[in-house]
Amino acid sequence: MEMTAAPAIHPEDMTRRQLARLVLILGALTAFSSMSIDMYLPAFPQIARDLAAPLGTVQLSISAFLFGSAAGQLFYGPLADRWGRRTPLLLGLTLYVAAAFGCAFVHTGEGLLFWRVVMAVGGGAGMVISRAVVRDLYDTAEAARMFSLLMLVMGAAPILAPIVGGQLLLITGWRGIFGFLAIFGLLSLAAAAMCLPESLPAERRSRRGVVEMATIYAHLLHNHRYLRYAIALGCVAGVNFSYISGAPFVFIELHGVSPQHFGLFFGANACGLIGASQVNRRLLRRFSAQHILGTASTVNAVGALLLAVAGYTGIGGFPVQVALLFVCICTSGFLYPNVTALAMAPFDKAAGSASALLGTIQYTLGATAGALVGMFHNGTAVPMTATMALCGVLGWCAIVGVARASSARRAPAQ
Repeated sequence: MEMTAAPAIHPEDMTRRQLARLVLILGALTAFSSMSIDMYLPAFPQIARDLAAPLGTVQLSISAFLFGSAAGQLFYGPLADRWGRRTPLLLGLTLYVAAAFGCAFVHTGEGLLFWRVVMAVGGGAGMVISRAVVRDLYDTAEAARMFSLLMLVMGAAPILAPIVGGQLLLITGWRGIFGFLAIFGLLSLAAAAMCLPESLPAERRSRRGVVEMATIYAHLLHNHRYLRYAIALGCVAGVNFSYISGAPFVFIELHGVSPQHFGLFFGANACGLIGASQVNRRLLRRFSAQHILGTASTVNAVGALLLAVAGYTGIGGFPVQVALLFVCICTSGFLYPNVTALAMAPFDKAAGSASALLGTIQYTLGATAGALVGMFHNGTAVPMTATMALCGVLGWCAIVGVARASSARRAPAQ
């Protein structure tokens, strides 16, 4: 496998076919998290039975994956800034494939948690590199549109993954789901090795040592604008991963939805997310990313608060909860691309590190939210809906904080 960097590319030099290929590859890399989480959700009860493990342990495998992603992304950031985008990516994907096979042959709940962490560390390369490549090639407005376009590809994962996972569950059992993920990883590895060009030319790479480059993270954490956007992105992830962690119980166990039909509900929400991301692309032609972000975060927070009320009181029953879940997930299609583009806009040579830390904060907060749902499991929808509301409100506060700080800087001295 060729591990050396190909000549760096420029977006204006790409043909439509090359651009479409780039979108497909980056979209697949961005979808690693969704594929790795959503596909085995319908299998939770069967995994718990086969491994003789508590359902809570299986639920924690989501948080294990998220924490592994958070740690792994920190590792890839400095490497990508020093050695280019391709080499760390190919190494990470190789590790992902090996760990997916490990999950397929595991026999204990603890073993599942271990291999899920390793799998996440490998898959983290795709998430870091995909964001860094977009930042390498595009300015803020174009990057936001590109991230929205990637969500068209990435968004297919939450639609197809639970449906495919439910069918594989009938045919091969849950182990076949992880075998499928290993094959997906192999195909992505082959596509990246053969078709993904290098986006960071040698003259733009950092000359610092890897240890010295890690100090960039300290500077990023002291950048209040970047940090607020990173927290906002983490809260969006918290809303989504609270839903992902709690949805199998709420839908299948609490409301009697079959594992196969669960994929249809899950897919409908993903369709809303995809649709919103494509509406966002069009809105960016008329409105700034900051303007769209303010409106979307408000709708997201209000929807999550109403969902918490519905979950606690039972008002409207399952249909109202489904409708409000759709609002919360749909608005993520506006939040993800705009927050990501705005957070990374000021960074050029440190784009890999900025992408890595952004992903680490995103997945740490998302994993924490998902873990809270499992820890406070009480046989109702309240742990999921309350955690979603908390994340929605905190994300709105972070975005409002950026807007107010920007307004204060623009205000004339009194």
